[in-house]
Parts: sequence; structure tokens; C-alpha cells
Amino acid sequence: MKSLLLSFLVCCLLAPGLTQAQNTPTSFVSVDNRKMAYKVVGLENRKAGQPVIVFESGLGMGGGNFEPIFAHLPKDACYVVYDRNGLGESDSDDRLKTDMDVVEKLHRMLQQLDIKAPYLLVGHSLGGPFIRLFASRYPKEVAGMVFIDPTDFMLTTEQNEAARQKAESAIGYRELWPKMLTEMSADANMPEGVRMETKRERNGSNPSFFHEYQNLPPLPDIPVAVLIAYNRHIEKFEEETSIRWGIKLRPWMDAFDKVRIENYSRMIQKNRNSFVLLLPEYSHGIHNQDPELVAAMIARVYRRAEEVGN
Repeated sequence: MKSLLLSFLVCCLLAPGLTQAQNTPTSFVSVDNRKMAYKVVGLENRKAGQPVIVFESGLGMGGGNFEPIFAHLPKDACYVVYDRNGLGESDSDDRLKTDMDVVEKLHRMLQQLDIKAPYLLVGHSLGGPFIRLFASRYPKEVAGMVFIDPTDFMLTTEQNEAARQKAESAIGYRELWPKMLTEMSADANMPEGVRMETKRERNGSNPSFFHEYQNLPPLPDIPVAVLIAYNRHIEKFEEETSIRWGIKLRPWMDAFDKVRIENYSRMIQKNRNSFVLLLPEYSHGIHNQDPELVAAMIARVYRRAEEVGN
């Protein structure tokens, strides 16, 4: 199934796991009696207080999706990449009912592996909301954050309706999101882990859109980079899908990208050493299209986090 706004899944429906990541062998750890696959690089040379980069992938994707970035990271950086439960080589865990469950599971994994804070969190797409939730739960453990074309969990009812009307479309993003997730979770051609994850995310927007993320405390004053792709190329199948939902795709995408830029800019407005980088005509998978650029932005935040820590 090819779903509007989730087109990045077209090339990743098998949720690439860590076996496709660089040459570091995959390791496994049992957390809550469920196997989790992970890779750790550079930890043996970590200096006291040095941040560990923790990668959080997008919806239905294994940690191997970040593979293109790794060769371009600073040579002295240490990082962790993993497969969420049900994706890649990690066991499914139907006890994960909420995004906070996912966040706390990641935290338990890091603690069990004795990978201590501070962490620099990197989240792509839905991984963006996940790392924001992590920072709200463990603010003293997060030294920096990088959002790669993140999902707009902050979209309000009023913003949604204004953007929908501006785009002269039948539905907005707040209505489209659960519709897509419902279709994906019912699609027998999807891997079981992806279906479980989409079902969890659908439930996470019922009865209201991203309800776990309402009234989050402000971010701590840490360096943050937000990379946003906009005015991107529209694929033919996206046009066909948008017709089914009554969406005028180009103005619709432009309207909702404008709101997303405003929301993420507001999110970091009091954070020093932080920025929003707009990337016209980039794809949603910015880190696959331009891994050197993304690695450079991670390195920039990494160095600032080191300076603040020292």
C-alpha cells in the first residue's frame, strides 16, 4: 500500500534492521523478556561527560535506516542505533500501548547496557515526537536534539482547520493521520511489527490527536537542530491517493508545512545554540538523500552539547 505522506515507507516496508547497518556486528539484549537488537559504536573510547548519540527511527523503520549517516559522523563520536520492538531484528512486544511505553523501553535498554547519560537524541519523522517525549520524561539526561523532518505532533485543531481551508481540501492532517494508520494496520501485506506499531500510533491519536503530547513542559535549554524538507517533489501515486481523500495536494502540503515550521520554531524559541534548517525540494528521507549534510548538523549540535557539558 502506498499511503500519502508516508511515502518513505514504499522503499522501507520491510523495516530495514540493523543487519543492513555498517560493519559493526548486531548485538542483542533482553529487556522485559523481549529481545532487542542494537549496535553501539565508539563507547569504549567515550570520555567522561561526552554525549552518546541515540538514533530513533520513523514509523515502521528499523535502525538500519540511518546507515548512510554513520560514515560521516565525527570520528570520536559514540552512538547507539536500535530496532524498536517488532521492527528489524527485535521481538514484538504487545505490552507497548503508548509512545511513553516506547520511550521508557528505550531508557531501560540504555540503562541495562550501562550506557549512561548525557544523550544526544536524533529522531526522524515519527522519531521526532518520540525524542521530544523522551526529553520531557528525562530532561536532565538529554544534552541535545536533532529532528529530521519530524512529524508535527503540535498541530492544533485551529491550525488544522485553517490550513485545510487554505488548501481548499476535504480533510486536514489531523483527520488524515488516523485514516492512514487504520489502513496500514489492517493491511495484511505489511510486516506484523509495522502493523502493530501503526495500530499503537492510531490508538495514540484516539480520542484526540497525539494526546500524550499535550501540555509537555518546555524543552531544557539545550542545543537543538530541526531539519525540515518542504516544497518536495510530488509522486504520481501521491496525487492519485490525495484525490481519494479530497486533498489538493500541493497547496495542502504547503499549508501544513508552513504550520509545522512555525510550531517547531516556537518549540525552540528559548533554546540557545539552536536552529531550524529549511531544505526546499528535499525528500522526507533527508538523511538518505544528503547524509553528509545531516551528519554535519548532528556534529554541530554534538560539539555544542560538549561545550555546554564542559
